[in-house]
Amino acid sequence: MGKRHLGELEPSEFVVAIMISNIATLPIEDTNIPLVAGIVPILALVSFEVIISSIGLRCKIVRKLVSGNPIIIIRDGVIDQKKMRELRYSIDDLLEQLRSKDVFDIADVAYAIVETTGQLSVFPKYPNRAVTNQDLNLPEPSCANSPQMVLICDGELVPDTLNYCNLREDWLQKTLEKQGVKQKDVFLMTCNQAANYHLVLRDDKKSGKKEGESA
Repeated sequence: MGKRHLGELEPSEFVVAIMISNIATLPIEDTNIPLVAGIVPILALVSFEVIISSIGLRCKIVRKLVSGNPIIIIRDGVIDQKKMRELRYSIDDLLEQLRSKDVFDIADVAYAIVETTGQLSVFPKYPNRAVTNQDLNLPEPSCANSPQMVLICDGELVPDTLNYCNLREDWLQKTLEKQGVKQKDVFLMTCNQAANYHLVLRDDKKSGKKEGESA
């Protein structure tokens, strides 16, 4: 089922989740039922879900039967009432989903699509779309504006961040020595691709924050 929330589960996943929760409570409610009688069906259901999901990844027909298809319910500001009835999607549901997308006028919508998870995807009309950097002809930012990533967390090094920043461990050690601290004394250290860093020490060592940039 991955990391999705309950409201984002596919219908088959939701049914399996409900069945597992019911089966899991049976040995607890009735002590005469052996624990294995609850474990075996749960394992069978989990295996069934994994198999169906794997088949769905490879077979479009199975994926369509299990998950369904996205449905367009608004085109150029016009609601498709027939599709809404087929989906049992009320006007209150539609308006609530539109408001969650910061859309308060249906006439501003070019397309609205109900995804297989029940969520609504909204594509606004051109005059109502957010302005992008490309629209303003803004240049692409340099690496100095790259996001800060966690380099040290509670004294532990995060190697992936060194690779992201194209830095080496010797740079890190020299930087820490320059600040007069040891790695184990660092509560949090973040860094970006320009080697600009932000350093927070442990309270029991030396309170404070330090910032710096590559020389």
